[in-house]
Amino acid sequence: MGDVQWMTAGEGVVHSEMFPLLRTLADNPTRFFQIWLNLPSNKKMVKPGFAMFWADQVPKWTNGKATVTVWAGNYFVETNNAPPEASWASNPDHDVAILHMSIQPGGQLTLPPAHKGNEVNRSLFYIEGGSQQMKVDGQEINEKVVLQVRPDQEVKLELSESATRPGEFLLLQGKPIAEPVAQHGPFVMNTRQEIQQAFMDYQRTKFGGWPWPRDDMVFPKEKGRFAKSNGKEVTPRDVACIE
Repeated sequence: MGDVQWMTAGEGVVHSEMFPLLRTLADNPTRFFQIWLNLPSNKKMVKPGFAMFWADQVPKWTNGKATVTVWAGNYFVETNNAPPEASWASNPDHDVAILHMSIQPGGQLTLPPAHKGNEVNRSLFYIEGGSQQMKVDGQEINEKVVLQVRPDQEVKLELSESATRPGEFLLLQGKPIAEPVAQHGPFVMNTRQEIQQAFMDYQRTKFGGWPWPRDDMVFPKEKGRFAKSNGKEVTPRDVACIE
């Protein structure tokens, strides 16, 4: 559907995405991106934050044959949807950008330099499209790859007129936190000792628990899309939910 959900775990939260089975006699494919953005040590134990933006609230830019969907960052559009306050992405000085770019056959797109230049890392993922038909700065892409591109220079993307399907890129960009990372399962901290503490915290508090009577909760398909946080439920009919 194109919805965007931000969740800052902080001191701990139980979180799940649920996807409906809308067809009983055919496949129900699901396509989504789950992107993890770390927190600096001084924000690791903040209260959890949540922001829900439905598809029609997510900014898009197009030149006719190329479309940029702006999940985070001040690029291509004048306004964007703000993540939870404690997120590393909430500070413009960190120049975090998450862009989904789709280019139709014969189309081209120029990605501008990062606002913070060489202070940030910039990775460009070629996620969909044929080989030898997409070019990045004039060089053909032969496979699904991740490219480390210079953040202080613009990048030109172009797809051959002969291509039979669009080409898609995902851009991840931001200033490094520059702290050690310790990770185990869903827990991300700075040290192994902090990971052990997270285990104990979950065993003690269950991070606030699960609001439904079953772990594998099933809802009727008529319920439609919804998000629930801190007992408050929102749907696409509501405005953006930020807590």
